[in-house]
Amino acid sequence: MTTPFPFTAVVGQDDLRLALLLNAVSPAVGGVLVRGEKGTAKSTAVRALSALLPEVPVVPGCRFSCDPAKPDPACPDGPHESGGGVTRPARMVELPVGASEDRLVGALDIERALSEGVKAFEPGLLADAHRGILYVDEVNLLHDHLVDLLLDAAAMGASYVEREGVSVRHAARFLLVGTMNPEEGELRPQLLDRFGLTVEVAASREPDQRVEVVRRRLAYDDDPAGFAARWADEEAAVRQRIVAARELLPSVRLGDGALRQIAATCAAFEVDGMRADIVMARTATALAAWAGRTDVLAEDVRQAALLALPHRRRRNPFDAPGLDEDKLDETLEQSGGEDDDPGPDGPGGGGGGQPQPDSGPQGGDTSARPEAAEGGEPQSSGAGAGEQAPARAAEPFRTKVLSVPGLGEGAAGRRSRARTEHGRTTGAVRPRGTLTKLHLAATVRAAAPHQRARGRSGPGLVVRRDDLRQATREGREGNLVLFVVDASGSMAARQRMSAVKGAVLSLLLDAYQRRDKVGLVTFRGASAEVALPPTSSVDAAAARLESLPTGGRTPLAAGLLKAHDVLRVERLRDPARRALLVVVTDGRATGSTEPVALAGRAARLFAAEGVASVVVDCESGPVRLGLAGQLAGELGGTAVTLDELRADSIAGLVRNVQGTSRRAA
Repeated sequence: MTTPFPFTAVVGQDDLRLALLLNAVSPAVGGVLVRGEKGTAKSTAVRALSALLPEVPVVPGCRFSCDPAKPDPACPDGPHESGGGVTRPARMVELPVGASEDRLVGALDIERALSEGVKAFEPGLLADAHRGILYVDEVNLLHDHLVDLLLDAAAMGASYVEREGVSVRHAARFLLVGTMNPEEGELRPQLLDRFGLTVEVAASREPDQRVEVVRRRLAYDDDPAGFAARWADEEAAVRQRIVAARELLPSVRLGDGALRQIAATCAAFEVDGMRADIVMARTATALAAWAGRTDVLAEDVRQAALLALPHRRRRNPFDAPGLDEDKLDETLEQSGGEDDDPGPDGPGGGGGGQPQPDSGPQGGDTSARPEAAEGGEPQSSGAGAGEQAPARAAEPFRTKVLSVPGLGEGAAGRRSRARTEHGRTTGAVRPRGTLTKLHLAATVRAAAPHQRARGRSGPGLVVRRDDLRQATREGREGNLVLFVVDASGSMAARQRMSAVKGAVLSLLLDAYQRRDKVGLVTFRGASAEVALPPTSSVDAAAARLESLPTGGRTPLAAGLLKAHDVLRVERLRDPARRALLVVVTDGRATGSTEPVALAGRAARLFAAEGVASVVVDCESGPVRLGLAGQLAGELGGTAVTLDELRADSIAGLVRNVQGTSRRAA
């Protein structure tokens, strides 16, 4: 068994370590979502935490880890008698990104059902994680329905399985930890809210701290056991502190003054619902227990707000997370409770007292906020002749659904109809290759007429390979939405470009909510460029759009040809993902020889391949040439004006496209 990296040897990342420890003290806090760039010790810290958790007593032979002191009366392996039991280390169960629903929640044991004729439940990862840690790396890449299932189980403390004639309920209380790199795509706001705490992590910019990180990692790689032994005392101290905090937790008093501060803070930051108030209350209580106190102080409420509110105050996916700490301090001061004893300064909210020798400077990492990096007017560097400074995007608005026609087979999402592994069952077919989703009723129907001929004598069903049926399901898929944006002089009127950017930003918001990949091609001057290769990070596309300069000539054909190259490459990388082309232009084209005709020939390449397309017509003024409409006709798609993008008339635009993708045929 590999020796884990010691938790107390992780350099810096104070907020991350504190959030994990608070959940270890009080799992009712609701878990931790760790957001940050790659290589910031996210996974290392989570895996190291499992070694600090106290051992758990379990009923021998129980697959659901029942506590022998208080066995679950509804345990599928029960009933159990009280008393006795054995102890084992707390488990850390990892949920892989490609896991199936059956693997997560469990399912009917098909082998026993068919061979013995009995219903038997095969537990999933939620049962394995009971009374331990459930770790989901890259949680933002996990299918939404799986995230819904595990968050529901975490909130209720139980997993309910109702499927294929099986009805099972079992306890599922675990410390839920998810890690993600925002560059690879975001979680939906509804799912963000279900995580109790969130932490933003980043690599330190302090040379001394970076040196210490490298030194410790090299020492661990050279001798894992020896390195862990050097930190054994610190690990034992934190383990004992967790146990003491758990014992103290029921005695911690959350006074009316602290509750008023919690309610006022949540109201001041306009968070939705009441979950934030409850999570803050539980977090502040855990902070007091961790500090060895029985009263919740204002400093606990402040630290709880910094951990529980950043991901809940976001008003749309492109708002940077984080809290205005000056506003937080002002709110806490104005709502200070009369019954709170200020008390002496203690280790309190910052997790002071956690053993961390030689951890180097601690100040610079967590104070930086994304607003500082993203705020302010974008600057244009190296501007050429005729180039204008980037225009600010207008306020985004809600758009109607644009979908690709036909029935696809791409990755699960929320845009176009598709045959998927998850969704409503629409029928059954003979499996092609490996059977992945058994249609039990159809399999039984196929096997039933042959039982006498096969010599069946017992309760089991005699099933052969030819009897197996694969369930066909229909759901929704995510698409590749490729934006081709005209940034030329013909579009450079500042007010108009602001409206264009607002429209594209609105479509990006829609793509975010529908779990699409997005790409951005721009054309201006003498050429086109891929401003953003296809990615799941809609935030990155929004940032590139915001800094997009304008001016110069209008090489429309070059923009379309560049988009065609992008789709060709993506088809090789991900052949199942269908594309939706969104061209944002007024249709004008300039160039040396017949620019409009060249653009038409480029557009017909997409029509010949059945690529679904929409042209957002940005032409304005009393005299209109209608070139965007002509371009839409060449593409085999539909044109819509900026105003119509908001209206009901856009509903089903792409469904009216003539021709479908060859991959959907």
